[in-house]
Amino acid sequence: MIAGMRDIDPVSSDDEKRLHELGYAQELARTMSGFQNFAVSFTIISVLSGCLTLYGFGMNTGGPVMIVWGWPIVGLFTLLVGLAMAEVCSSFPTAGGLYYWAAKLATRNGAAWAWFTGWFNFLGQVAVTAGIDFGAAFFLNALLDLQFGFAATPVHTIMLFGAVLLVHALLNTVGVKLVARLGDVSVWWHVVGVLVIVGVLAFVPERHASPEFVFGHFVNNTGWQSGWYAGLLGLLLAQYTFTGYDASAHMTEETRDAARSGPRGIVSSIVVSLLVGWALLIGITFAIQDYDGAVDSPTGVPPAQIFIDAVGLTGGKLLLVIAIGAQLFCGMSSVTANSRMIYAFSRDGALPGSRIWHRINKRTRTPTNAVWLAAGGAFLLGLPYLWNSTAYAAVTSISVIGLYIAYVLPTVLRLRAGSSFQPGPWNLGRWSRPIGVIAVCWVTVITVLFMLPTTSPVTVDTFNYTPIAVLVVLGFAATWWLLSARRWFTGPKVQGSAEELAAIERDLGSV
Repeated sequence: MIAGMRDIDPVSSDDEKRLHELGYAQELARTMSGFQNFAVSFTIISVLSGCLTLYGFGMNTGGPVMIVWGWPIVGLFTLLVGLAMAEVCSSFPTAGGLYYWAAKLATRNGAAWAWFTGWFNFLGQVAVTAGIDFGAAFFLNALLDLQFGFAATPVHTIMLFGAVLLVHALLNTVGVKLVARLGDVSVWWHVVGVLVIVGVLAFVPERHASPEFVFGHFVNNTGWQSGWYAGLLGLLLAQYTFTGYDASAHMTEETRDAARSGPRGIVSSIVVSLLVGWALLIGITFAIQDYDGAVDSPTGVPPAQIFIDAVGLTGGKLLLVIAIGAQLFCGMSSVTANSRMIYAFSRDGALPGSRIWHRINKRTRTPTNAVWLAAGGAFLLGLPYLWNSTAYAAVTSISVIGLYIAYVLPTVLRLRAGSSFQPGPWNLGRWSRPIGVIAVCWVTVITVLFMLPTTSPVTVDTFNYTPIAVLVVLGFAATWWLLSARRWFTGPKVQGSAEELAAIERDLGSV
Protein backbone atom coordinates (compact mmCIF):
# COMPACT_ATOMS: atom_id res chain seq x y z
CA MET A 1 0.00 0.00 0.00
CA ILE A 2 1.26 3.56 -0.71
CA ALA A 3 2.75 5.38 2.23
CA GLY A 4 0.21 7.72 3.77
CA MET A 5 -2.83 5.76 2.56
CA ARG A 6 -5.32 4.81 5.25
CA ASP A 7 -4.93 1.29 6.58
CA ILE A 8 -8.41 0.22 5.46
CA ASP A 9 -9.96 -1.37 2.43
CA PRO A 10 -10.55 1.58 0.06
CA VAL A 11 -13.69 -0.05 -1.41
CA SER A 12 -15.34 -0.13 1.99
CA SER A 13 -15.53 3.63 2.51
CA ASP A 14 -18.59 5.64 1.54
CA ASP A 15 -16.52 7.86 -0.73
CA GLU A 16 -15.12 4.99 -2.75
CA LYS A 17 -18.49 3.25 -2.84
CA ARG A 18 -20.08 6.34 -4.30
CA LEU A 19 -17.24 6.66 -6.81
CA HIS A 20 -17.82 3.04 -7.83
CA GLU A 21 -21.52 3.79 -8.30
CA LEU A 22 -20.47 6.58 -10.67
CA GLY A 23 -18.37 4.03 -12.57
CA TYR A 24 -14.81 4.85 -11.59
CA ALA A 25 -11.98 3.20 -9.69
CA GLN A 26 -10.19 4.99 -6.87
CA GLU A 27 -7.04 5.67 -8.90
CA LEU A 28 -6.12 8.93 -7.17
CA ALA A 29 -5.01 8.98 -3.54
CA ARG A 30 -7.92 10.13 -1.33
CA THR A 31 -5.96 12.00 1.31
CA MET A 32 -7.33 15.56 1.25
CA SER A 33 -9.38 16.98 4.11
CA GLY A 34 -12.33 19.31 3.66
CA PHE A 35 -10.10 22.25 4.60
CA GLN A 36 -7.53 21.26 1.99
CA ASN A 37 -10.28 21.02 -0.62
CA PHE A 38 -11.41 24.55 0.31
CA ALA A 39 -7.78 25.70 0.29
CA VAL A 40 -7.31 24.74 -3.37
CA SER A 41 -10.30 26.81 -4.55
CA PHE A 42 -9.55 29.72 -2.21
CA THR A 43 -5.95 29.76 -3.45
CA ILE A 44 -7.01 29.75 -7.11
CA ILE A 45 -9.52 32.57 -6.56
CA SER A 46 -6.61 34.37 -4.84
CA VAL A 47 -7.66 37.94 -4.12
CA LEU A 48 -3.96 38.90 -4.03
CA SER A 49 -3.66 37.66 -7.61
CA GLY A 50 -6.85 38.65 -9.43
CA CYS A 51 -7.55 41.90 -7.55
CA LEU A 52 -4.02 43.19 -7.94
CA THR A 53 -3.15 42.06 -11.45
CA LEU A 54 -6.29 43.66 -12.92
CA TYR A 55 -6.33 46.67 -10.59
CA GLY A 56 -4.77 48.85 -13.29
CA PHE A 57 -7.43 47.70 -15.75
CA GLY A 58 -10.08 48.72 -13.22
CA MET A 59 -8.45 52.14 -12.77
CA ASN A 60 -9.12 52.83 -16.45
CA THR A 61 -12.55 51.20 -16.72
CA GLY A 62 -14.69 52.91 -14.13
CA GLY A 63 -12.06 53.81 -11.56
CA PRO A 64 -12.55 53.66 -7.79
CA VAL A 65 -16.36 53.54 -7.79
CA MET A 66 -16.41 50.43 -9.99
CA ILE A 67 -13.43 48.82 -8.25
CA VAL A 68 -15.02 49.18 -4.82
CA TRP A 69 -18.72 48.60 -5.63
CA GLY A 70 -18.26 46.21 -8.52
CA TRP A 71 -16.63 43.69 -6.19
CA PRO A 72 -19.61 42.95 -3.87
CA ILE A 73 -22.08 43.07 -6.80
CA VAL A 74 -20.12 40.52 -8.81
CA GLY A 75 -19.34 38.54 -5.65
CA LEU A 76 -23.01 38.06 -4.76
CA PHE A 77 -23.95 36.93 -8.27
CA THR A 78 -20.93 34.62 -8.26
CA LEU A 79 -22.10 33.14 -4.96
CA LEU A 80 -25.40 32.20 -6.63
CA VAL A 81 -23.51 30.51 -9.48
CA GLY A 82 -21.39 28.67 -6.92
CA LEU A 83 -24.41 27.56 -4.89
CA ALA A 84 -26.02 26.08 -7.99
CA MET A 85 -22.77 24.27 -8.85
CA ALA A 86 -22.28 23.00 -5.30
CA GLU A 87 -25.65 21.29 -5.25
CA VAL A 88 -24.80 19.30 -8.37
CA CYS A 89 -21.30 18.58 -7.07
CA SER A 90 -22.80 16.91 -3.99
CA SER A 91 -24.76 14.55 -6.20
CA PHE A 92 -21.84 13.67 -8.50
CA PRO A 93 -18.51 13.97 -6.59
CA THR A 94 -16.07 13.02 -9.35
CA ALA A 95 -12.94 14.61 -10.84
CA GLY A 96 -14.74 15.05 -14.16
CA GLY A 97 -16.81 17.71 -12.48
CA LEU A 98 -18.80 19.88 -14.85
CA TYR A 99 -18.77 17.75 -17.98
CA TYR A 100 -19.65 14.60 -16.02
CA TRP A 101 -22.57 16.46 -14.44
CA ALA A 102 -23.77 17.59 -17.87
CA ALA A 103 -23.76 14.03 -19.17
CA LYS A 104 -25.74 12.69 -16.23
CA LEU A 105 -28.25 15.55 -16.06
CA ALA A 106 -29.12 15.71 -19.75
CA THR A 107 -32.28 13.82 -20.65
CA ARG A 108 -31.28 13.77 -24.34
CA ASN A 109 -27.94 14.01 -26.14
CA GLY A 110 -25.98 13.67 -22.91
CA ALA A 111 -22.77 12.94 -24.78
CA ALA A 112 -23.00 16.19 -26.75
CA TRP A 113 -23.70 18.22 -23.61
CA ALA A 114 -20.74 16.58 -21.88
CA TRP A 115 -18.47 17.13 -24.89
CA PHE A 116 -19.04 20.89 -25.17
CA THR A 117 -19.15 21.48 -21.42
CA GLY A 118 -15.81 19.72 -21.12
CA TRP A 119 -14.22 21.71 -23.91
CA PHE A 120 -15.37 25.03 -22.46
CA ASN A 121 -14.05 23.91 -19.08
CA PHE A 122 -10.73 22.90 -20.66
CA LEU A 123 -10.43 26.31 -22.38
CA GLY A 124 -11.27 28.17 -19.18
CA GLN A 125 -8.93 26.11 -17.01
CA VAL A 126 -5.97 26.63 -19.34
CA ALA A 127 -6.77 30.35 -19.64
CA VAL A 128 -7.09 30.89 -15.91
CA THR A 129 -3.74 29.15 -15.36
CA ALA A 130 -2.25 31.44 -17.99
CA GLY A 131 -3.85 34.51 -16.42
CA ILE A 132 -2.63 33.71 -12.92
CA ASP A 133 0.97 32.95 -13.85
CA PHE A 134 1.03 35.83 -16.33
CA GLY A 135 -0.01 38.16 -13.52
CA ALA A 136 2.71 36.70 -11.30
CA ALA A 137 5.23 37.36 -14.10
CA PHE A 138 4.07 41.00 -14.32
CA PHE A 139 4.58 41.55 -10.59
CA LEU A 140 7.85 39.61 -10.50
CA ASN A 141 9.15 41.70 -13.41
CA ALA A 142 8.17 44.88 -11.56
CA LEU A 143 10.08 43.74 -8.45
CA LEU A 144 13.15 42.75 -10.48
CA ASP A 145 13.03 46.09 -12.26
CA LEU A 146 12.93 47.99 -8.98
CA GLN A 147 15.66 45.89 -7.38
CA PHE A 148 18.00 45.05 -10.28
CA GLY A 149 16.90 47.17 -13.26
CA PHE A 150 15.46 44.17 -15.13
CA ALA A 151 13.20 46.27 -17.38
CA ALA A 152 9.49 45.45 -17.58
CA THR A 153 9.39 44.61 -21.30
CA PRO A 154 7.13 42.10 -23.08
CA VAL A 155 10.09 39.80 -23.80
CA HIS A 156 11.19 39.79 -20.15
CA THR A 157 7.63 39.22 -18.95
CA ILE A 158 7.17 36.24 -21.28
CA MET A 159 10.50 34.79 -20.10
CA LEU A 160 9.37 35.04 -16.48
CA PHE A 161 5.94 33.68 -17.41
CA GLY A 162 7.56 30.57 -18.89
CA ALA A 163 9.83 30.15 -15.87
CA VAL A 164 6.93 30.38 -13.40
CA LEU A 165 4.92 27.80 -15.37
CA LEU A 166 7.95 25.51 -15.48
CA VAL A 167 8.38 25.68 -11.69
CA HIS A 168 4.69 24.98 -11.12
CA ALA A 169 4.74 22.02 -13.49
CA LEU A 170 7.82 20.58 -11.79
CA LEU A 171 6.30 20.99 -8.34
CA ASN A 172 3.13 19.20 -9.43
CA THR A 173 5.23 16.44 -10.99
CA VAL A 174 7.77 15.61 -8.28
CA GLY A 175 6.68 17.54 -5.20
CA VAL A 176 3.16 16.23 -4.69
CA LYS A 177 3.33 16.15 -0.89
CA LEU A 178 4.96 19.57 -0.89
CA VAL A 179 2.16 20.94 -3.10
CA ALA A 180 -0.42 19.72 -0.57
CA ARG A 181 1.45 21.36 2.32
CA LEU A 182 1.90 24.59 0.39
CA GLY A 183 -1.83 24.59 -0.30
CA ASP A 184 -2.46 24.68 3.45
CA VAL A 185 0.10 27.46 3.91
CA SER A 186 -1.44 29.41 1.03
CA VAL A 187 -4.72 30.04 2.84
CA TRP A 188 -2.95 31.71 5.75
CA TRP A 189 -0.53 33.53 3.45
CA HIS A 190 -3.52 35.09 1.67
CA VAL A 191 -5.44 36.01 4.82
CA VAL A 192 -2.43 37.30 6.77
CA GLY A 193 -1.03 38.92 3.62
CA VAL A 194 -4.21 40.92 3.08
CA LEU A 195 -4.22 41.97 6.75
CA VAL A 196 -0.60 43.11 6.51
CA ILE A 197 -1.09 45.04 3.25
CA VAL A 198 -4.32 46.70 4.42
CA GLY A 199 -2.84 47.43 7.85
CA VAL A 200 0.33 48.99 6.44
CA LEU A 201 -1.62 51.06 3.90
CA ALA A 202 -4.01 52.20 6.63
CA PHE A 203 -1.43 53.42 9.17
CA VAL A 204 1.83 54.25 7.39
CA PRO A 205 0.89 56.80 4.66
CA GLU A 206 0.80 60.43 5.77
CA ARG A 207 -2.44 61.03 3.90
CA HIS A 208 -5.26 59.02 2.34
CA ALA A 209 -7.81 59.56 -0.38
CA SER A 210 -11.19 60.91 0.71
CA PRO A 211 -14.22 58.60 1.15
CA GLU A 212 -15.91 60.56 -1.67
CA PHE A 213 -13.05 59.61 -3.99
CA VAL A 214 -12.88 55.95 -2.93
CA PHE A 215 -16.60 55.26 -3.03
CA GLY A 216 -17.75 57.67 -5.71
CA HIS A 217 -15.03 58.75 -8.19
CA PHE A 218 -15.55 57.54 -11.77
CA VAL A 219 -12.84 57.29 -14.44
CA ASN A 220 -13.17 56.42 -18.13
CA ASN A 221 -9.86 56.03 -19.94
CA THR A 222 -11.14 53.46 -22.45
CA GLY A 223 -11.67 55.85 -25.34
CA TRP A 224 -15.35 54.93 -25.47
CA GLN A 225 -17.83 57.77 -24.93
CA SER A 226 -20.30 55.73 -22.89
CA GLY A 227 -19.56 55.78 -19.18
CA TRP A 228 -21.97 52.90 -18.64
CA TYR A 229 -20.06 50.75 -21.11
CA ALA A 230 -16.70 51.58 -19.52
CA GLY A 231 -18.08 50.84 -16.06
CA LEU A 232 -19.47 47.48 -17.10
CA LEU A 233 -16.11 46.54 -18.60
CA GLY A 234 -14.62 47.26 -15.18
CA LEU A 235 -16.56 44.33 -13.73
CA LEU A 236 -13.93 42.06 -15.31
CA LEU A 237 -11.60 42.80 -12.37
CA ALA A 238 -13.95 41.10 -9.92
CA GLN A 239 -15.35 38.45 -12.23
CA TYR A 240 -11.90 37.24 -13.29
CA THR A 241 -10.84 36.99 -9.66
CA PHE A 242 -13.93 34.89 -8.85
CA THR A 243 -12.86 31.98 -11.07
CA GLY A 244 -11.34 28.58 -10.44
CA TYR A 245 -13.55 27.49 -7.55
CA ASP A 246 -14.60 24.47 -9.63
CA ALA A 247 -11.27 23.11 -8.38
CA SER A 248 -13.12 21.81 -5.32
CA ALA A 249 -15.21 19.63 -7.64
CA HIS A 250 -12.20 18.39 -9.61
CA MET A 251 -10.44 17.41 -6.37
CA THR A 252 -13.37 15.40 -4.95
CA GLU A 253 -11.85 12.04 -5.89
CA GLU A 254 -8.94 12.99 -3.62
CA THR A 255 -11.10 14.40 -0.79
CA ARG A 256 -12.63 12.63 2.18
CA ASP A 257 -16.41 13.02 2.65
CA ALA A 258 -16.47 14.33 -0.90
CA ALA A 259 -20.24 14.77 -1.25
CA ARG A 260 -20.14 17.41 1.51
CA SER A 261 -16.57 18.68 1.44
CA GLY A 262 -16.62 19.48 -2.29
CA PRO A 263 -19.75 21.69 -2.16
CA ARG A 264 -18.57 23.37 1.03
CA GLY A 265 -15.21 24.07 -0.61
CA ILE A 266 -16.92 25.80 -3.55
CA VAL A 267 -19.21 27.98 -1.45
CA SER A 268 -16.85 28.84 1.42
CA SER A 269 -14.03 29.81 -0.98
CA ILE A 270 -16.35 32.36 -2.63
CA VAL A 271 -17.66 33.77 0.65
CA VAL A 272 -14.24 34.15 2.28
CA SER A 273 -12.78 35.66 -0.91
CA LEU A 274 -15.69 38.11 -1.12
CA LEU A 275 -14.98 39.48 2.36
CA VAL A 276 -11.19 39.44 2.21
CA GLY A 277 -11.02 40.83 -1.33
CA TRP A 278 -13.33 43.76 -0.58
CA ALA A 279 -11.17 44.79 2.37
CA LEU A 280 -8.08 44.62 0.14
CA LEU A 281 -9.56 46.74 -2.66
CA ILE A 282 -10.85 49.40 -0.27
CA GLY A 283 -7.49 49.55 1.53
CA ILE A 284 -5.50 49.97 -1.69
CA THR A 285 -7.86 52.60 -3.10
CA PHE A 286 -7.66 54.71 0.05
CA ALA A 287 -3.84 54.58 -0.23
CA ILE A 288 -3.64 56.09 -3.75
CA GLN A 289 -1.40 59.18 -3.67
CA ASP A 290 -1.09 59.96 -7.41
CA TYR A 291 -3.80 58.37 -9.55
CA ASP A 292 -2.36 59.21 -12.97
CA GLY A 293 1.15 58.36 -11.83
CA ALA A 294 0.00 54.91 -10.72
CA VAL A 295 -1.85 54.27 -13.99
CA ASP A 296 1.26 55.18 -16.01
CA SER A 297 3.77 53.58 -13.62
CA PRO A 298 7.13 52.72 -15.21
CA THR A 299 6.94 49.36 -13.44
CA GLY A 300 3.90 48.49 -15.57
CA VAL A 301 2.10 47.45 -12.36
CA PRO A 302 -0.11 50.20 -10.84
CA PRO A 303 -0.46 48.51 -7.40
CA ALA A 304 3.34 48.44 -7.10
CA GLN A 305 3.44 52.18 -7.69
CA ILE A 306 0.63 52.72 -5.15
CA PHE A 307 2.62 50.74 -2.58
CA ILE A 308 5.79 52.75 -3.24
CA ASP A 309 4.02 56.13 -3.22
CA ALA A 310 2.26 55.26 0.04
CA VAL A 311 4.99 53.64 2.14
CA GLY A 312 8.27 54.26 0.34
CA LEU A 313 10.47 52.15 -1.91
CA THR A 314 11.57 49.55 0.66
CA GLY A 315 8.11 49.11 2.14
CA GLY A 316 6.59 48.96 -1.33
CA LYS A 317 8.95 46.16 -2.32
CA LEU A 318 8.05 44.16 0.78
CA LEU A 319 4.32 44.48 0.06
CA LEU A 320 5.07 43.44 -3.51
CA VAL A 321 6.81 40.29 -2.23
CA ILE A 322 3.67 39.36 -0.25
CA ALA A 323 1.55 39.73 -3.40
CA ILE A 324 3.98 37.74 -5.55
CA GLY A 325 4.07 34.91 -3.00
CA ALA A 326 0.28 34.67 -3.10
CA GLN A 327 0.26 34.68 -6.90
CA LEU A 328 2.80 31.87 -7.03
CA PHE A 329 0.71 29.81 -4.60
CA CYS A 330 -2.31 30.53 -6.77
CA GLY A 331 -0.66 29.43 -10.01
CA MET A 332 0.63 26.23 -8.41
CA SER A 333 -2.88 25.25 -7.30
CA SER A 334 -4.34 26.20 -10.68
CA VAL A 335 -1.99 23.79 -12.44
CA THR A 336 -3.06 21.10 -9.95
CA ALA A 337 -6.78 21.59 -10.59
CA ASN A 338 -6.31 21.99 -14.35
CA SER A 339 -4.41 18.72 -14.57
CA ARG A 340 -7.22 16.86 -12.75
CA MET A 341 -9.78 18.16 -15.22
CA ILE A 342 -7.54 17.11 -18.14
CA TYR A 343 -7.00 13.71 -16.51
CA ALA A 344 -10.75 13.13 -16.11
CA PHE A 345 -11.67 14.38 -19.59
CA SER A 346 -8.94 12.20 -21.10
CA ARG A 347 -10.11 9.22 -19.05
CA ASP A 348 -13.20 9.35 -21.25
CA GLY A 349 -11.23 9.80 -24.49
CA ALA A 350 -12.29 13.39 -25.20
CA LEU A 351 -8.90 15.05 -25.79
CA PRO A 352 -6.45 14.37 -28.62
CA GLY A 353 -3.82 12.02 -27.21
CA SER A 354 -6.09 11.00 -24.34
CA ARG A 355 -4.02 7.89 -23.60
CA ILE A 356 -1.05 10.12 -22.82
CA TRP A 357 -2.89 12.67 -20.69
CA HIS A 358 -4.81 10.07 -18.69
CA ARG A 359 -1.68 8.20 -17.68
CA ILE A 360 -1.12 8.02 -13.90
CA ASN A 361 2.30 8.14 -12.27
CA LYS A 362 2.13 4.99 -10.14
CA ARG A 363 4.66 6.31 -7.65
CA THR A 364 2.77 9.51 -6.82
CA ARG A 365 -0.70 8.51 -8.08
CA THR A 366 -1.01 11.83 -9.89
CA PRO A 367 -1.60 12.61 -13.61
CA THR A 368 1.83 14.06 -14.36
CA ASN A 369 1.41 14.15 -18.16
CA ALA A 370 -1.75 16.21 -17.72
CA VAL A 371 0.26 18.63 -15.60
CA TRP A 372 2.58 19.37 -18.52
CA LEU A 373 -0.30 19.80 -20.96
CA ALA A 374 -1.87 22.34 -18.57
CA ALA A 375 1.37 24.32 -18.31
CA GLY A 376 2.19 24.11 -22.02
CA GLY A 377 -1.28 25.18 -23.11
CA ALA A 378 -1.19 28.15 -20.72
CA PHE A 379 2.17 29.28 -22.12
CA LEU A 380 0.88 29.23 -25.70
CA LEU A 381 -2.16 31.27 -24.70
CA GLY A 382 0.04 34.01 -23.20
CA LEU A 383 2.45 34.36 -26.15
CA PRO A 384 0.35 36.98 -28.05
CA TYR A 385 1.45 39.50 -25.39
CA LEU A 386 4.66 39.84 -27.41
CA TRP A 387 2.76 41.81 -30.05
CA ASN A 388 -0.62 42.69 -28.45
CA SER A 389 -0.68 45.06 -25.46
CA THR A 390 -4.22 44.02 -24.46
CA ALA A 391 -3.41 40.30 -24.48
CA TYR A 392 -3.55 39.96 -20.70
CA ALA A 393 -7.07 41.40 -20.50
CA ALA A 394 -8.02 39.00 -23.32
CA VAL A 395 -6.60 35.99 -21.45
CA THR A 396 -8.61 36.92 -18.37
CA SER A 397 -11.76 37.36 -20.48
CA ILE A 398 -11.20 33.95 -22.07
CA SER A 399 -10.90 32.33 -18.66
CA VAL A 400 -14.12 33.97 -17.46
CA ILE A 401 -16.11 33.03 -20.56
CA GLY A 402 -14.76 29.50 -20.87
CA LEU A 403 -15.21 28.68 -17.20
CA TYR A 404 -18.57 30.33 -16.65
CA ILE A 405 -20.18 28.72 -19.68
CA ALA A 406 -18.97 25.38 -18.33
CA TYR A 407 -20.16 26.35 -14.84
CA VAL A 408 -23.68 27.19 -15.95
CA LEU A 409 -24.46 24.42 -18.48
CA PRO A 410 -24.99 21.80 -15.73
CA THR A 411 -27.23 24.32 -13.94
CA VAL A 412 -29.33 24.71 -17.11
CA LEU A 413 -29.68 20.93 -17.27
CA ARG A 414 -30.44 20.77 -13.54
CA LEU A 415 -33.31 23.22 -14.07
CA ARG A 416 -34.60 21.17 -17.00
CA ALA A 417 -34.41 17.96 -14.99
CA GLY A 418 -36.76 19.31 -12.33
CA SER A 419 -37.87 16.76 -9.76
CA SER A 420 -36.03 13.93 -11.52
CA PHE A 421 -32.74 15.29 -10.18
CA GLN A 422 -31.53 13.27 -7.19
CA PRO A 423 -29.82 15.72 -4.80
CA GLY A 424 -26.87 14.74 -2.67
CA PRO A 425 -26.51 15.32 1.07
CA TRP A 426 -25.68 19.01 0.41
CA ASN A 427 -28.55 20.70 -1.43
CA LEU A 428 -30.51 23.95 -1.77
CA GLY A 429 -34.01 22.57 -1.25
CA ARG A 430 -36.74 24.92 -2.48
CA TRP A 431 -34.18 27.63 -3.29
CA SER A 432 -32.61 25.51 -6.02
CA ARG A 433 -34.71 26.81 -8.92
CA PRO A 434 -34.63 30.60 -8.25
CA ILE A 435 -30.90 30.50 -7.55
CA GLY A 436 -30.30 28.49 -10.73
CA VAL A 437 -32.33 30.88 -12.90
CA ILE A 438 -30.47 33.97 -11.63
CA ALA A 439 -27.13 32.19 -12.12
CA VAL A 440 -27.93 31.38 -15.76
CA CYS A 441 -29.01 34.98 -16.47
CA TRP A 442 -25.85 36.40 -14.91
CA VAL A 443 -23.54 34.14 -16.92
CA THR A 444 -25.36 35.09 -20.13
CA VAL A 445 -24.70 38.78 -19.42
CA ILE A 446 -20.99 38.46 -18.64
CA THR A 447 -20.37 36.12 -21.60
CA VAL A 448 -21.55 38.81 -24.00
CA LEU A 449 -19.93 41.66 -22.07
CA PHE A 450 -16.40 40.30 -21.93
CA MET A 451 -16.25 39.52 -25.65
CA LEU A 452 -16.69 43.22 -26.47
CA PRO A 453 -13.73 45.52 -27.29
CA THR A 454 -12.17 47.16 -24.26
CA THR A 455 -10.36 50.07 -25.93
CA SER A 456 -11.24 52.63 -28.60
CA PRO A 457 -10.15 53.01 -31.33
CA VAL A 458 -9.86 49.31 -32.07
CA THR A 459 -6.52 48.60 -33.75
CA VAL A 460 -4.28 45.59 -34.27
CA ASP A 461 -2.52 46.47 -31.00
CA THR A 462 -5.70 46.93 -28.94
CA PHE A 463 -7.96 44.29 -30.49
CA ASN A 464 -9.64 41.99 -27.96
CA TYR A 465 -8.86 38.53 -29.30
CA THR A 466 -11.16 36.82 -26.81
CA PRO A 467 -13.88 36.01 -29.42
CA ILE A 468 -11.26 34.53 -31.75
CA ALA A 469 -9.79 32.25 -29.07
CA VAL A 470 -13.26 31.14 -27.94
CA LEU A 471 -14.42 30.54 -31.53
CA VAL A 472 -11.25 28.60 -32.42
CA VAL A 473 -11.73 26.18 -29.54
CA LEU A 474 -15.49 25.97 -30.05
CA GLY A 475 -15.02 25.50 -33.80
CA PHE A 476 -12.45 22.75 -33.26
CA ALA A 477 -14.67 20.97 -30.73
CA ALA A 478 -17.76 21.32 -32.97
CA THR A 479 -15.95 20.15 -36.11
CA TRP A 480 -14.41 17.16 -34.35
CA TRP A 481 -17.80 16.34 -32.88
CA LEU A 482 -19.63 16.47 -36.23
CA LEU A 483 -16.98 14.67 -38.26
CA SER A 484 -15.94 12.01 -35.79
CA ALA A 485 -16.62 12.19 -32.05
CA ARG A 486 -20.41 11.93 -32.23
CA ARG A 487 -19.96 8.38 -33.55
CA TRP A 488 -17.75 7.16 -30.71
CA PHE A 489 -17.90 9.59 -27.77
CA THR A 490 -20.64 8.38 -25.47
CA GLY A 491 -19.88 10.62 -22.50
CA PRO A 492 -18.18 9.52 -19.29
CA LYS A 493 -16.99 5.92 -19.57
CA VAL A 494 -17.31 3.53 -16.68
CA GLN A 495 -14.16 1.59 -15.99
CA GLY A 496 -15.80 -1.73 -15.29
CA SER A 497 -17.63 -3.85 -12.75
CA ALA A 498 -17.07 -3.56 -9.01
CA GLU A 499 -14.57 -6.41 -9.24
CA GLU A 500 -12.68 -4.75 -12.08
CA LEU A 501 -12.55 -1.44 -10.22
CA ALA A 502 -11.19 -3.17 -7.14
CA ALA A 503 -8.56 -4.88 -9.29
CA ILE A 504 -7.39 -1.50 -10.66
CA GLU A 505 -7.09 -0.19 -7.13
CA ARG A 506 -5.19 -3.26 -5.92
CA ASP A 507 -2.75 -2.84 -8.79
CA LEU A 508 -2.11 0.79 -7.83
CA GLY A 509 -1.97 -0.02 -4.13
CA SER A 510 0.75 -2.60 -4.65
CA VAL A 511 3.16 0.00 -6.01
